[in-house]
Amino acid sequence: MGWFRTAGDVDDDPSLLVVSVLRSEGDKAAGAGFVLGADTVLTCAHVVNDALGRDMFESRSPGHAEIPVELHEAVRSRRYPARVVHWIPPRGRDGGAVREGDGEWLGDLAVLRVDAPAAGLPAAGRAAMAVGQEVGAWHGGGEAATLARLTVTSLHRSLGYLDGAATGMSVGAGYSGGPLWCRHEGAVVGLVVAHFMPPRDPRTGAPLPYSPQQLVRRSWAVPWQRVEAELRPLGVLDAVLPAPPGPEDPAFLLLAEAVGELLPVMSERIDRAQRLATACGIAKGSGVTPPTPEEFAEFLLTHPRALAALSGILRRESPDAADRLLAAGGLSRTPRLLSPQEYAALHKHLRNLDRAVLSRFPEAVRAALPHLAARPGGDSLDELLDHLEVLPGDGHSASRERRVPALLRVMEYVGALGTRHRGAELRMWADGVAQRLGIPRMALGERRADAQEWARSVRSRSARVRVLVQVTRAEPGRHHLRSWCDEGAGPRQVSRDSAVSYSASEAAREVLRVLDSLTPPAGDERPPLVEVLVDRGSLNLPVDEWEARDPDEIVPGVLGVEYPLVVHCPELLRRHGRFISHWRIRWDRLDSGRTVVVSESMDRDAVYSTLVNQLDTVRVSVDVPPGPRDGIVQICLALGIPVVVWDRGRDGASHVVEHMADVATRELPDGVRGYRANAMASPPEFPGRPVLAWADADRTVPRLHLTEPQEST
Repeated sequence: MGWFRTAGDVDDDPSLLVVSVLRSEGDKAAGAGFVLGADTVLTCAHVVNDALGRDMFESRSPGHAEIPVELHEAVRSRRYPARVVHWIPPRGRDGGAVREGDGEWLGDLAVLRVDAPAAGLPAAGRAAMAVGQEVGAWHGGGEAATLARLTVTSLHRSLGYLDGAATGMSVGAGYSGGPLWCRHEGAVVGLVVAHFMPPRDPRTGAPLPYSPQQLVRRSWAVPWQRVEAELRPLGVLDAVLPAPPGPEDPAFLLLAEAVGELLPVMSERIDRAQRLATACGIAKGSGVTPPTPEEFAEFLLTHPRALAALSGILRRESPDAADRLLAAGGLSRTPRLLSPQEYAALHKHLRNLDRAVLSRFPEAVRAALPHLAARPGGDSLDELLDHLEVLPGDGHSASRERRVPALLRVMEYVGALGTRHRGAELRMWADGVAQRLGIPRMALGERRADAQEWARSVRSRSARVRVLVQVTRAEPGRHHLRSWCDEGAGPRQVSRDSAVSYSASEAAREVLRVLDSLTPPAGDERPPLVEVLVDRGSLNLPVDEWEARDPDEIVPGVLGVEYPLVVHCPELLRRHGRFISHWRIRWDRLDSGRTVVVSESMDRDAVYSTLVNQLDTVRVSVDVPPGPRDGIVQICLALGIPVVVWDRGRDGASHVVEHMADVATRELPDGVRGYRANAMASPPEFPGRPVLAWADADRTVPRLHLTEPQEST
């Protein structure tokens, strides 16, 4: 055990390893978890579902939902909000959903990010599960008296089976997600998942009388080696459990040398080490003997936020010392930009922002980082922030000045979208981080001015209310629908039973019912955008021509005449993920990019070679006969062209393409609606049947449509 006690010194009371995962309603524990890294907790996905009041085997990620967790110390417990940053839902052995009555399943892991100023308890050691190990488990409430003594009796593929001792506590409700602690290994060897309950009378539901033939006190768990197999591809373990630096690591050598030279006096080194331990939420070492420079350097390269915390401690008294440590630590990939306190404060500020502002986070990232090849991160805000933290600074500063990091630039743009009060909070936060990093106030001020100018420009084009409708084919002539409304804060599902099938007129009535339920924002007279989500085989489905024809209504209710209706095929973008960055760049250039008209003389290869690297092409008009047309449309969408126009019905030259050439790209949804109305009133003058594919990179679609070939919501 070194001076910085990061390895989990819990032999005296291993129940302190347990993190309580609490239900959102009330204070009862839904289950348990344990500290995986400095601000990270690992538990079971079904425990999170229970905590949020969802079905136990719900596969959809909870998104931004907050889960209260409690970290336990010897004399007190502290409660913090947490969010899911990586989600591996329960799945059957066939990869499908867990069925009613299944006693075993795979996956079922959730990595939570905890908003704690410091990390609370250090992470425990880990070891592989092996047959014969004697382990302990505790209830999610964290009480030491709930210890259940177990023995690993069998390892079978991805599961471990455990038998409980005949006396003492038995595993039951509330133990799921908790660590299995092996005293002999001094490590966690797996997570409790479920318990085989005694049989019950099928008629009354009451427990059957005891029989020696019954299965008694048997549970099953996820072995640590299986946890590693699930999490390693996501990069989780490398981030939260960095390997100790080698003795020849350049960052280690420079940091050890710097600590020895900057803190040569024992009392000073002890003081700085104690303050650093407090900032990082770990136990302090000796108050008499200081850590060696090597111990100091190793801690700075294994705790992701330690270097940032130490630079903050040293900045006021010795700016040069802080700069020297940051420069040396920059040679390693482990240190993060923010200290534990800065990171927790950032999440507090982000929680206070309106949901509508948070939904525009990706838009702010692209505006702040226009030269970024691809949007960083994954599905969650935490993943995005994780990636932004490690991106380098920009090139606007003088050669000897520290550059403004990507994360600070993005926060300036996010803050510019918020209210005056919330924006001021984020700017004050950014000022503090910049001061700790030694970034000149003028450099950050330039990015702030850019952000405010950008915010003024985007306020003039506020997000349009939209209804998203997923249309899938059922039996001939009928379709399944799922609907979402998005008033600017992201999609919220409003559909009923997706198993119901509709005829065209019934579907039109259902979509109009959803549209009628919307309350448009004050001052916005634009009709809502209807975004039809389809697979690539349904791009020509004439949803815009569906008529309600309700006998109780006076008007026919044609969807594409009353509302701007576009189609969107996320499947094609997802299947060719290498072009997603091209799509985002093109969308960012929507108002300045150019239009390409694909004529009959161009085949699919010619279209591909023309468009693949032309990132200033934001719109394509396809004017070819129906035979080759569909393949060319799909190529355009797969390459990341955000706007594609074509005529679904014409064999000859398209009147739609000619007519729409004079309509600005951003105005095309309303332009196409006007064309459809004119076509209904005067078919000879407007003979086309326009289709507009519209893929807005600033607006999200439900996760259901971003995964293929199977849905994974």
